[in-house]
Amino acid sequence: MPFRASVHLHSDAEIAVYLEEMLADGDARAVPIALRTVAEAVGGMGALAEKTGLSRETLYRTLSASGNPRLDTLALILEAFGLRLSVRPAPKPRRTEQRASHS
Repeated sequence: MPFRASVHLHSDAEIAVYLEEMLADGDARAVPIALRTVAEAVGGMGALAEKTGLSRETLYRTLSASGNPRLDTLALILEAFGLRLSVRPAPKPRRTEQRASHS
């Protein structure tokens, strides 16, 4: 049986961590798929359509592998999950100090 992340998302906190990790990965193509996974975990596309006011067809298209949700659509979907967008500073890359050898 293939792994399905949606069966492991039981709380708002788990959903938030899952989406945050998907975003931290940096692959924008993963975002619609992650949102679709969460939709499955919280009742499916029909329930999400009801909560957002968007049609199921729009949601399926937007949350497909080739989907690219607009910011307003993303905000609606996150709101339906009880979440919201936020911005915070990205972690700075660690600098490795290289010591110069003296001859």
